[in-house]
Amino acid sequence: MLAEVVKKQYGKELAKCTNEEIYEALMIHVKGLAEDKVENKGKKKLYYISAEFLIGKLLSNNLINLGIYDEVKAELAAAGKSLAEIEEIEAEPSLGNGGLGRLAACFIDSIATLGLNGDGVGLNYHYGLFKQVFENNLQNETPNPWITKESWLKKTDRAYTVNFGGFDVKSVMYDIDVVGYNNRTTKLHLFDIETVDESIVGEGIDFDKEEIAKNLTLFLYPDDSDDKGRLLRVYQQYFMVSNAARLIIAEAKDKGSNLHDLADYAVIQINDTHPSMVIPELIRQLQEEGILMDEAISIVAKACAYTNHTILAEALEKWPIYFLEKAVPQLMPIIRELDNRVRATIEDESTYIIKDGRVHMAHMDIHYGFSVNGVAYLHTEILKNTELNNFYKLYPEKFNNKTNGVTFRRWLMSCNPELASLITELIGDGWKTNADELEKLGAFVNDDAVLDKFIAVKHGKKKELEAYLLKEQGIAVDSHSVFDIQVKRLHEYKRQQMNALYVIHKYLEIKAGKKPGRPITVIFGAKAAPAYVIAKDIIHLILCLSEVINNDPEVNKYLKVVMVENYNVTMAERLIPACDISEQISLASKEASGTGNMKFMLNGAVTLGTEDGANVEIAELVGKDNIFIFGEDSDTVIQRYERGDYSSRSYYLADPELKRAVDFIVSDEIMAVGCRENLERLFNELLNKDWFMTFPDFQEYIKAKEAIYSAFEDRKRWAKMMLVNISKAGFFSSDRTIDQYNKDVWKLN
Repeated sequence: MLAEVVKKQYGKELAKCTNEEIYEALMIHVKGLAEDKVENKGKKKLYYISAEFLIGKLLSNNLINLGIYDEVKAELAAAGKSLAEIEEIEAEPSLGNGGLGRLAACFIDSIATLGLNGDGVGLNYHYGLFKQVFENNLQNETPNPWITKESWLKKTDRAYTVNFGGFDVKSVMYDIDVVGYNNRTTKLHLFDIETVDESIVGEGIDFDKEEIAKNLTLFLYPDDSDDKGRLLRVYQQYFMVSNAARLIIAEAKDKGSNLHDLADYAVIQINDTHPSMVIPELIRQLQEEGILMDEAISIVAKACAYTNHTILAEALEKWPIYFLEKAVPQLMPIIRELDNRVRATIEDESTYIIKDGRVHMAHMDIHYGFSVNGVAYLHTEILKNTELNNFYKLYPEKFNNKTNGVTFRRWLMSCNPELASLITELIGDGWKTNADELEKLGAFVNDDAVLDKFIAVKHGKKKELEAYLLKEQGIAVDSHSVFDIQVKRLHEYKRQQMNALYVIHKYLEIKAGKKPGRPITVIFGAKAAPAYVIAKDIIHLILCLSEVINNDPEVNKYLKVVMVENYNVTMAERLIPACDISEQISLASKEASGTGNMKFMLNGAVTLGTEDGANVEIAELVGKDNIFIFGEDSDTVIQRYERGDYSSRSYYLADPELKRAVDFIVSDEIMAVGCRENLERLFNELLNKDWFMTFPDFQEYIKAKEAIYSAFEDRKRWAKMMLVNISKAGFFSSDRTIDQYNKDVWKLN
């Protein structure tokens, strides 16, 4: 098959082609196969609008979903070529940051796999978030270009004029095919501008934030430490939703809609608050089409649904009125009208859209959407009972839960084919389309021969990671050590700082002669937002600890610390299959769901976590003997915030082990390899604030760590825990999540 493609493309044999030529030929071939599966059947269509789609590399995933991965791999091997080496050529699309974008990517994969009529809509960021580079134990941000001459992007003939305050820009739509597993191809529509100018980026990721026609699609989440950066985000968001609204109206018309019945043709999922302006913008465009305000508002309210991804108040966007007046003045009369209608019927001022000179985007979504969902059971209950209780009392019928999920094609079949093959050998391949069938693995929980196979697969993935870290980062780790991994966006509520404090504690214990029976490798991976100073300080501390500990011959036989550079989907695909202990230690009540916890569980890692997000549902599924839960519960945390009586210093003074660990941040050993300003700032932040309450959970965290390390030594017990976790992971398939969205919210077929 591939031999014919390259013969036609290059006029030579497969064995004589370069890896680059083979990659390009494969991409062209896959695009053709994917295009053959494009369908737009059904009257009603979903538009999943998101600022992020962290899709990862696409070649292997597409080959798997098209059902030709093994065939291609074998044909390449016969020609002396390695598919793994060819996969390395592909650049990872820089279209997302963390869980929000990765979830959106899983969702469009599942939409295609279930054969649903729906597409994703976002922006075509040329440099993405940024490429993380470590220098002097500090995070540095550099551009992360990924768009090459031959890429998965396909330019379409759709182009719209988008009006901003005082000027216009011309958009152009690019498509990326999202191939479902043995099903249809969905489109990821990414809007761009022809006038974008990559050359305006100077040192690092600095650029002129006011040249909108040149910078609009350069970066995801421009630095928001100043008004220029924040205003650029408004321009980006409006550009995204204005194009989306034009596309929605055009496609509905093509199918026969008179636009009065638009809600019969389109349902719009607003993924977090970034696309919220689609509500007033779609109202505005319907008015342009001759529909009066009253009816336009009614139509849009029947078509829009909102997913809340956060409990953190600061993450619910509230844009100053003067930002919108400057960037998109045409929207403000509509937003004021929407707010006036709320004020005319509702007395509770806390629910108003415009308050204190700001437009509250989530409030607009809730009032003028027909569905509001959280993304894990605990998250949704907190929204209903506390964070959005004022809205829940108004609209109880709108609120619903849709626990997140992940696509098993990428997070098992693609990144861990050895484990996928073992599972198929044991229970058949029905699990690939019905993840609930993983439950059948429970029949082998007492089969020693099977348990040994699972241990062997895990060790094989650990050896692969060991070789990779040595080659790429020059870090030597021992695959026989326990791999304790925390990889996710760097944020104080995720509490990488607590893990770092434990590392300090363990280091000092080893120095005092208390050596562990088995070496421990603690692996971190995270990017901090460029303007998030404390998050960057935490990265600095981890890198300093890595240097001090890994270079200490007295300790490094027992403890290693690794901070992987530029953590992304590709790196996650290496780390997750190799993980023994999955660190999910966010402060209870703060993590909406998490999806890394699901990926680790699926690959046979055991969770060490708090009662937060989807950890609660994982614990219910696997049982208390197959997970390690510690720390204060969400009610305790919420009540402490309400009382406002938390004093981190009192914990520090009362706990000698905690004090010793915190003091080490500014010790001579760390200062010798670190930056005084960063370390002292982090020390003072923990000592005087510790807003995400690391200190109250510290002693329980130590106990839980020691308990899980001890459990790892009982290899038979550990293998059973691995097997139980995998067998119970089926619930966390994004296919299940999307099926529930469709039945309860979208009603596409």
